[in-house]
Amino acid sequence: MFILLVGLILLSVVPAEETKSVRATRKWVKQNGHSILQDFTHLLSMPNVASNHKDIRNNAEYISNLFQKRGFDMQLLELEGANPIVYGEYKVPGAIRTLCFYVHYDGQPVDPTKWAHGPFTPVLYSGAMDGGGKPIALPSRGDKIDPEWRIYGRSAGDDKAPIITILNAVDALQSSKIGFTSNIKLFFEGEEEAGSTNLKAHLLNNKNLLDDIDIWLFCDGPVHQSRRPQLVFGVRGVTGMEVTVYGATRALHSGHYGNWAPVPGQMLARLIASMKNEDGKVLIENFYDTVEPLSEFERLELAKIPNVDMQLKNELGLAFTEGEGRTINERLLLPSLTIKGLASGNVGKKARNVIPNTATTAIGVRLVKGNDPEDMLDKVESHIRKQGYHIVYTEPDMETRLKYRKIAKVDRRGSGYIASRTSMQEPHAKTIINAVRNFVSDELILMPALGGSLPLYLFTDMLKKPAIIVPVANHDNNQHAANENLRIANLWYGIDLMGVIMTMPR
Repeated sequence: MFILLVGLILLSVVPAEETKSVRATRKWVKQNGHSILQDFTHLLSMPNVASNHKDIRNNAEYISNLFQKRGFDMQLLELEGANPIVYGEYKVPGAIRTLCFYVHYDGQPVDPTKWAHGPFTPVLYSGAMDGGGKPIALPSRGDKIDPEWRIYGRSAGDDKAPIITILNAVDALQSSKIGFTSNIKLFFEGEEEAGSTNLKAHLLNNKNLLDDIDIWLFCDGPVHQSRRPQLVFGVRGVTGMEVTVYGATRALHSGHYGNWAPVPGQMLARLIASMKNEDGKVLIENFYDTVEPLSEFERLELAKIPNVDMQLKNELGLAFTEGEGRTINERLLLPSLTIKGLASGNVGKKARNVIPNTATTAIGVRLVKGNDPEDMLDKVESHIRKQGYHIVYTEPDMETRLKYRKIAKVDRRGSGYIASRTSMQEPHAKTIINAVRNFVSDELILMPALGGSLPLYLFTDMLKKPAIIVPVANHDNNQHAANENLRIANLWYGIDLMGVIMTMPR
């Protein structure tokens, strides 16, 4: 019953006092729903893997032209060797506030063999595939559109949907002659799924275009698992390392040398097991010491977030979770240590009777506000040393092998960035909270931070601007995976939401 009820929430969001903007966007959707879906499928049909610069530029030019036609002053921000930023602005006479919408128009790489149909051949379904949904034709003018329909295609949920919601909010407001109450800027990135390697340079090179922005609105990620709308005020940071432990200089016959030669796979298993207990607590000394606590207001909002743990356990086939009974909402506010992968020898038909000479693990560390990436990896290295290992950063030579009983090579991978969090009581953030809450009433969830990672720190810590994540997509959109999708109810909600934000009180 709970799942049925929450499934209807985004379908039936009704503001306490329906604003002019909401009336305008709902009228627009009712009259133009069929063409909105056609436009969305066309945008999804454009391949957008970040490594294909020609495809990406086709997307950038197409999107820029769509906003140019609606009165935005558009340009592509270029950087040698990088995909362009689609930048635009719409100035409002007398406006005292400037909002900037961030979206990324690139998508994850695809393996077509994993998809039910071509990833860039978007298909409308009568419902979720795993719920029995079937392919259906796109509607024509006047056809009834079921909000539970879904469009399947790469970037449907991550992250082309917000582009369509912003476009149609603009169309709805302009057709009803409702003006924006803020200056509007657009900053659409084409390399987010490739690690945003040029984002910092783009921001620094174009600082003069961005200095007047009062708050950044990141249109990325899903609504809450309960299907209730949410605003998110931060993200976790990320870092990690690979650790390799060593046995003999070559693989050895397990019959001739077993019970005598050290086994790297078993050595690594013991090392990994020492880092975390069965309840999920990281045992590395001082691992949690630098966590910046939530404010009292943020704690109160956290307590209001619905508990979806049982729903998720049933959905994901889990009989237990880490954290000694603490909810997922609480656990995401702590740094985590995850074994992302293990390698030593082979399994299945390729397994051989050998003692492999090395074993390697990839360790991922998610960071929260207050954690420094290098400091956290220093703590992991310190723990490795306490387990009796001598650490090296290149392949050990014979002298090193003969000198030290246990050797671990650490590769910090050269990546990582800090977490970011904007205060819920920051003045511009409060204005947006009030506007959205007036729209969705008590259904609104204020989430201190997402579990995932984005380079939000470039905006909050480098540019010194507040940033809020404004999600639109359904939580089960198969983000990054095959059969990515968007639920139509979420698309309609997004159009309403963008209209509300563009017309919130001055």
